Amino acid sequence: MPQYILSIDQGTTGTTALLIDSGGMVVGKVNKEYRQIFPRPGWVEHDPEDIWASVVATIKALLAKTGVKPQDIAGIGITNQRETVVLWERQTHRPVYNAIVWQCRRTTEFCEKLRAKGLSKMIAKKTGLVIDPYFSGSKIRWILENVSGARARAVRGELAVGTIDSFLTWRLTGGEAHVTDVSNASRTMLMNIEKGEWDAELLKLFSVPQAILPAIVSSSGEVGRTKNVPGLPDGIPIAGMAGDQQAALFGQMCFSAGDAKCTFGTGSFLLMNTGEKRVASKSGLLTTVAWRLKGDKRLTYALEGGAFICGAAVQWLRDGLKIIKTSAEVEALASEVPDAGGVEFVPALTGLGAPHWQPDARGLICGLTRGSTAAHIARATLDAMALQNLDILLAMQKDLGKKLRSLKVDGGATADNLLMQLQADYLGQAIERPRMTESTSLGAAFLAGLGVGLWRDQNELKKIWHLDHKFEPRLPKKMRDTRVAAWHSAIERATN
Repeated sequence: MPQYILSIDQGTTGTTALLIDSGGMVVGKVNKEYRQIFPRPGWVEHDPEDIWASVVATIKALLAKTGVKPQDIAGIGITNQRETVVLWERQTHRPVYNAIVWQCRRTTEFCEKLRAKGLSKMIAKKTGLVIDPYFSGSKIRWILENVSGARARAVRGELAVGTIDSFLTWRLTGGEAHVTDVSNASRTMLMNIEKGEWDAELLKLFSVPQAILPAIVSSSGEVGRTKNVPGLPDGIPIAGMAGDQQAALFGQMCFSAGDAKCTFGTGSFLLMNTGEKRVASKSGLLTTVAWRLKGDKRLTYALEGGAFICGAAVQWLRDGLKIIKTSAEVEALASEVPDAGGVEFVPALTGLGAPHWQPDARGLICGLTRGSTAAHIARATLDAMALQNLDILLAMQKDLGKKLRSLKVDGGATADNLLMQLQADYLGQAIERPRMTESTSLGAAFLAGLGVGLWRDQNELKKIWHLDHKFEPRLPKKMRDTRVAAWHSAIERATN
């Protein structure tokens, strides 16, 4: 009997494939980075063929590494960079344009026009989102408007569009399944999150024909089976799908209202489960769909705040400034100094996300003196990663009217103990890091495992989660307040 789940985590800078056994343990993991394409300042693209090639390569390498036979895979779970969109030909499966990445700001002008028309309240009520180039709707419109013949072909039914979960499922099933799950659909700005359906008024507003959109399905449950995938037999169920942040929320066992997590990836994202209740934010946060499980008509919602640049700031220190050779070196470099020495780094390299929503803001390094060193810039970078999350959490607490007791963390940067301690210090509350920090991949695997019956229910899954370390705040409140005030002053400079 098949006892493994293959989890495909298709991220912004690379693809990770994991095999997870029935005990919830990671049997093997392979990651492959791929090209980042920057055609103009503020524009970010990926070649969908690069993405697909990275998926095929990681699966092949993972099976070779672990020795697991493909026929022992019970199901496949997919989690993905969420708002990134691809438009492709139904007949050939080929994309008609590069994927437009969630970080891309090319639709800023169109989004400003929507705001100027006074549509913010209507869109927020239907979608839980703020009008911003971040989301998929304006990106789809841009491709249809700017790729020769795309709109006419879309109307004729020759093209299909979707977020990366849709594109991968299409490829994995040989074009037999054109679907997206409710969590990814909720990030397009085209779905009514009360009904869990595409919204005719929004489709008209963004000039998106419904015929090119995928069917909206639950996050757990079979949606198709593999067909003609290199290295895999036909017939493996694709049974779990969720956007990366919702998958991490699920992987962290945040199943109850009030449970929260923060994922440190390319960006950083705080999500809090609000149960069946939609909490409308008054503080610049998003209301999003967390998931819908197999056999359940009810949607689970979450409050979300995200910073566009988190781990990407460390990559910039490595690739742009070249003050470190590997991302892992940032902790040692930042530890050479007791603090940032007055240096502030606002990593608005692709604008500012929640709760500021300033798409035109740009990065800022200030407070430099003759005594400033690379170590101070590294420390200011870690400070910024933590302080961005503080702003989001403060907004979240304001909306909820209560303070969190603790926060679960995951993602690659959580291996940085200094960053985790800074996060606890600036939040003024405990940070819990699990033994397995691959929460995004685990969440997709758990959804797929529930979908194929490898695990019975969420209570069975809870036995799998184990604490690695709890970071308690050490910084006195007065020092914390002073540090936060300096950060907010720098934010003002970056946005004015």
